[in-house]
Amino acid sequence: MNEAIDAMLAAQTFAVAGASTNPEKYGYKVYADLKRFGKTAYPINPRAATIDGDTCYPSVAALPEVPDVVVAVIPPALTERLVDDLIAAGVKNLWMQPGAESAAVVAKAEAAGITTVHGGPCIMVGLRTHAHRK
Repeated sequence: MNEAIDAMLAAQTFAVAGASTNPEKYGYKVYADLKRFGKTAYPINPRAATIDGDTCYPSVAALPEVPDVVVAVIPPALTERLVDDLIAAGVKNLWMQPGAESAAVVAKAEAAGITTVHGGPCIMVGLRTHAHRK
């Protein structure tokens, strides 16, 4: 999984499923961190119009481009539905934040050829670690 982590952290374009308008929630923190580390990041939340003044998209299909990586900050049942959207859009990488994954989601994504990061590594920690190794 370390190779997948390194490849995803080196990617430039991300989308955050479960991006939040609330600065206290991880969906907001992940989105803000990606931007702070110079990544192109698109927030996905069907209940928000904007996050930090940026257009918020209702779905993966609505994004202006196919992201290199989608980060899931949503419950496992929603992550399972998200995998269908990733397949349809041609997204190849899914980073599941702690609490967003389940064995069924991982199996479904990997069976579809989507590389996954799951089981605990937080992308916010990964971004900091990756930046220090450069």
